[in-house]
Amino acid sequence: MFHPRPHIRPRARYLIAPLVLWGLFSAGPLRAQSEPAPPLRDTLGASAADTTLVVVPDSVAARPTGWERFKRFFTESNQVKKQKKFDFSVIGGPFYSNDVQLGLGIVASGLYRMDRRDTLTQPSNVSLFGSVATSGFYIIGIQGSNLFPRDRYRLNYTLYTLSFPSYFWGIGYDMAADKANKSKYTQKQNQLKVDFQFRIADHLYLGPTASINHVDGLRLEQPRLLAGQSPYVTSIGVGFVLNYDTRDVMTNAYKGWYIGLEQYANPKWLGNSGTYGRTDLIVDYYQRLWKGAVLAFDLHTQHNYGDVPWTMMAKMGGSYRMRGYYDGQYRDRNLTEIQIELRQHIYNRHGVAVWVGAGNVYKNFKTFRWSHTLPNYGIGYRWEFKNRVNVRLDYGFGKGQSGFLFQINEAF
Repeated sequence: MFHPRPHIRPRARYLIAPLVLWGLFSAGPLRAQSEPAPPLRDTLGASAADTTLVVVPDSVAARPTGWERFKRFFTESNQVKKQKKFDFSVIGGPFYSNDVQLGLGIVASGLYRMDRRDTLTQPSNVSLFGSVATSGFYIIGIQGSNLFPRDRYRLNYTLYTLSFPSYFWGIGYDMAADKANKSKYTQKQNQLKVDFQFRIADHLYLGPTASINHVDGLRLEQPRLLAGQSPYVTSIGVGFVLNYDTRDVMTNAYKGWYIGLEQYANPKWLGNSGTYGRTDLIVDYYQRLWKGAVLAFDLHTQHNYGDVPWTMMAKMGGSYRMRGYYDGQYRDRNLTEIQIELRQHIYNRHGVAVWVGAGNVYKNFKTFRWSHTLPNYGIGYRWEFKNRVNVRLDYGFGKGQSGFLFQINEAF
């Protein structure tokens, strides 16, 4: 099951047995045969027409078989390929969960540089992802980060569409904690998010951002849970992003800081049902420990204000934070969550990770209750799909629930 990065957060709790797919266009070109030699001439300049010249052509590279391509994937897909303009690979496999039943997921990942001579700037990345399941679930989308030469500008983008047989408990901790509120519905969602950042100082980026998010909540069993809101919501927001980024690699940092601030405004004149806004802050830190070990820290807080629709509330759970919780069961105007993860390389392309964390949703600071803080912990397996791009299989535990997740790139 493949999902985009944070702030998209479609639900994810899936166990997947990866099945590798290899490229069908990776065979090398045939080498040209040697040109025939010109006629030989004797020392007097006469043509030696009666002399026979045997020309042995260069050896021709054999087209690799499917098995050879399969082996090449496991031995070479994570190697740095500086000679390639676009380093592209595909991986996928079946999955099963109680939520969406049997399905198939696939992701295609690519690394590239706009200026191949600029080896100091980390590569840009793009991922195409998709999944489909027998329950009627599907998702398809694209996400990526394009770094311009010398990292002067950055373009980040996410686009996806999904349909998901889901559950809704209402808004607030108390509503989510009441099992009687668990209500089936079908979520259909389309989202586009993009930002363009300018480097204004060393490691500091600022720029505009915009997002469009449309959700249809179909066939909700208990409409009262919406508290009078429409089940169909289109949200259009504009704002700015401010990032401080000293990470060595975005997709799998070994060291550095990332501090990201997003400020959105969703005015009614843009077509929203009301006027509301959102402030989102992420603070991440990465530190090498002993050989092959990285300690990663993540703090995330989101605050919504104004006439916030149910689809835009801060939601707990998913593929990146509070892993193991049902994404969206706990939702409210505000959310604060923290996690610490230890990542350990084991052998060759294999690694493991363990984490602990906690999170809390609340209407405002006056209603914040420490007793509503939810615990989180888990363990995961890592396989280096491409250089510094991991495929991860995580199993997360929460209060009264747990779940598997399969995803590309680290959680944070």
